[in-house]
Amino acid sequence: MTRKMLSLVLISIGAVFLLRELIRGRFGDAVVAFLTGVFRLEYSDALYIYEAVFRNNLDAIIAGAIIIALIIVFRFSLRWVREYFDEISAGCDALLDEKTELITLSPEMGFLELKLNESKTILEKRERDARQAEQRKNDLVVYLAHDIRTPLTSVIGYLELLKEAPDLPLEQRAKYLSITLDKAYRLEQLINEFFDITRFNLQSIPLNLENIHLAHMLMQMAEEFYPILSPGGKTVHLDVPEDLVLPGDPDKLARVFNNILKNAAAYSFPNTAIEIRAQEKNGKVCITFTNQGPKIPPAQLDSIFEKFYRLDTARSSATGGAGLGLAIAKEIVTAHKGSIFARSGEEGTVFTIELPAGPPSGKETEAQSWPESDRGFKNN
Repeated sequence: MTRKMLSLVLISIGAVFLLRELIRGRFGDAVVAFLTGVFRLEYSDALYIYEAVFRNNLDAIIAGAIIIALIIVFRFSLRWVREYFDEISAGCDALLDEKTELITLSPEMGFLELKLNESKTILEKRERDARQAEQRKNDLVVYLAHDIRTPLTSVIGYLELLKEAPDLPLEQRAKYLSITLDKAYRLEQLINEFFDITRFNLQSIPLNLENIHLAHMLMQMAEEFYPILSPGGKTVHLDVPEDLVLPGDPDKLARVFNNILKNAAAYSFPNTAIEIRAQEKNGKVCITFTNQGPKIPPAQLDSIFEKFYRLDTARSSATGGAGLGLAIAKEIVTAHKGSIFARSGEEGTVFTIELPAGPPSGKETEAQSWPESDRGFKNN
């Protein structure tokens, strides 16, 4: 019950008791005096009329007064309730109005005002994030479309050259075929990235949990990255206990580690080492990837795990991806009930993954037994 309604009820109750006292006391004297003065009645006759009309019907008069008071309270209550509903409706309209910065309601609706303003802040942030993600997605679609056309043009050009010049020397023919194959591989990579953009939905991804020998997995991954790292003089240093076993989906976690290592390789300085460490502590397996490279600004550090976000906004046909790698990594880690975060300073950037150690799953998997096509290393 609001303060206005409570005040009105108290006033009505007070009026009823006041009426009762008036009818019993001074009100009776006033009625008798009125009858004797205006109508020239005897005092006894005037008193008889007062008692017959008022005093003997006192309960009925009080009941009527109470009914009238209740009707007044009901009428005012309906009006106030209607005003509150109108106010709530206006607040809901303001919730969706971009021009309204702050929703203001009456003091009695303070709790609802707070909730509406909190909801408005959340909705505005979600809408802003969605617009930014959509804009990044549209930009990357344009970039990828351009980058797909570039290797495709080269493939067509070299194939036409080979077709029109069948008598080319074998050495030159082999060179052109090698270039064509490289362009075809690049085209395949871009198409895979384009496919990820249109099919990115890992929230309900199923997990096939097994016991992963983490040292073996990371060692094999470091070996597979050797051709990528060696031209820049980069290396991978492992500090992972041989007996460390991690319960998880080997294919999905391999993709997580691959994406982080790929990111570290792309943004580390030449002739530096990428440090990979792992340890089990307090029921969690903590894995860190440390690379020496440019410092990531704090504003960008908060966004690197978002879909379609790239640290370098410029296109790069050689290293530019769709901006899905770290976002996919976060989704997979979250599906494993873990967490992933990054910190960056002048000394380098550290990506940290924390996963539940958990009980053994009953199945054991070693990295060496996986077919290459199942590890997801070729996807961003």
